[in-house]
This record gives sequence, C-alpha cells and structure tokens, in this order.
Amino acid sequence: MGRTHPNHPNAVIFEHPLIQHKLTWMRDTTTGYRPFRALIAQIAGLMVFEFTRTFPTDLVEVETPLETTRGQRLSKKITVVPILRAGLGMAEGIMEVMPEARVGHLGMARDEATLEPTVYLEKLPGDLDAGPVVLVDPMLATGGSAVEAVTRLKEIGATDLRLICLVASPEGLERMHAEHPGLIVYTAAVDRQLDEQGFIRPGLGDAGDRMYGTV
Repeated sequence: MGRTHPNHPNAVIFEHPLIQHKLTWMRDTTTGYRPFRALIAQIAGLMVFEFTRTFPTDLVEVETPLETTRGQRLSKKITVVPILRAGLGMAEGIMEVMPEARVGHLGMARDEATLEPTVYLEKLPGDLDAGPVVLVDPMLATGGSAVEAVTRLKEIGATDLRLICLVASPEGLERMHAEHPGLIVYTAAVDRQLDEQGFIRPGLGDAGDRMYGTV
C-alpha cells in the first residue's frame, strides 16, 4: 500500500487507489467544507492500516463462546496528537478505526516577531514513552510547525514517533530529515514545491480554512 519515495527516504507514499481518488476530490476547488471534512477523515482512516504495521502486540488467551483460543492484542499505549486546528479532522478519522488510542493536542502558531512556530496549547499524556505516538497534520509545507512539534514531543519523552500528513512538500521533507533524520513521514502525495508565500503547489489550499468553511 505504501512505498518509500525515491528522492526522500524519510517519506512513505500511500498509492492506494481509494486514497488517491479521495485526495483528488480534496484538491478540487469546488469541493465544499462538508465533503472536504469528510474526505480528510476518510483518508486518515485508510492510512491507519499502513502506519500501524510495526505496532507491537502480545499473544493472549481468550474464551470464545465455544473454547479457549489465542489471539493478539496491542501491547503498548497509542497516542494520537493532532496539530491544531487542521489536524483534528485527520485525528477523527484515525480514532474511528483505532478507538483504543489516547488523544493529545498541540496548538502551534507563528510568532510574528521571530516568524518561528510557538506552542500556545499543550495537552498531552505524561507517559508518551509508553508506546507509539502519531503526530497528525494535513500539510507538511515549510516543516516549521511539524519540526517544532516533533522536537517538543521528544523532549516530553516520545521515543516511537511518526508523522502522518496528506500532502508534503520536498522542502518540508528535507527540513524534517535534517532536524529529525530517523522520523518517517507517511503521506498521500509529495507535491512539486513551495511558492513564495509558503503554500504547497499544486497543494489543496489552506486545509484548516477549507475544512471549517472559513475561507
């Protein structure tokens, strides 16, 4: 379902036809906020099956109505952390498939004086080292917010960390690899480039505005 990008070894691309079909609808400027919000959750839900492949499990015994049998259960706590606000839509889709996960929240904003991202909201479990942490943001553009979020999560204790996004820029992937070389970015597309304003081209516009109808 996913393949490593030939020019960006830290990126895994989801090529499944359903994901690409839904992403194309999201790119379309005529897609309104209600279907856009539904599509972002649906794509995130489809991505779950790939990025959870390495999640550890324990062998357990359970009683069926007929006999005792063995099965597997996830052995560690899972934490999903959306970057507000656009990450919320993807987190909802992930939680539909993986309700066992906890949810933390990171609010990121750009400091107008330094132009660097800062954390304005942080609500996270205290034991992020207890299992996989999934950072969620629809767009990896310049990479500034995502890099800062990964840095912060590592400072708190996250050791098994991955980033899930819908669309990534080459510049954002390169910055992430430079700052956090061991981190894998799972995405539905690596687009052509960033423009002068920092928007991904061709991209899909401002994901938060399109999701919540604030364009």
